[in-house]
Amino acid sequence: MSGRINFVFTVILMACALSLVNAQAQARRLFIELERAQSAARHLDVEWAQLQLDQSTLGKHARIEENARRDLKMVPLTANRTQYLSEGGK
Repeated sequence: MSGRINFVFTVILMACALSLVNAQAQARRLFIELERAQSAARHLDVEWAQLQLDQSTLGKHARIEENARRDLKMVPLTANRTQYLSEGGK
């Protein structure tokens, strides 16, 4: 009788040990996945900051005006170059 009980306890003990090993392996896999996700999040944060900096630089009025003058050959509007249209007359 005690031999059967020892066998049952041994089987239960082995099942618990295998379950523990499985749980530890799964915890390691999840931890590695978490580290990769955190690394990707840090990379995306850096990229987001760079994009915000680029947006603020590219959207400045002085830069837009400089590009308009250089690339499009635009000049500021002056009073002597302004034409006013009136309704119904010349």
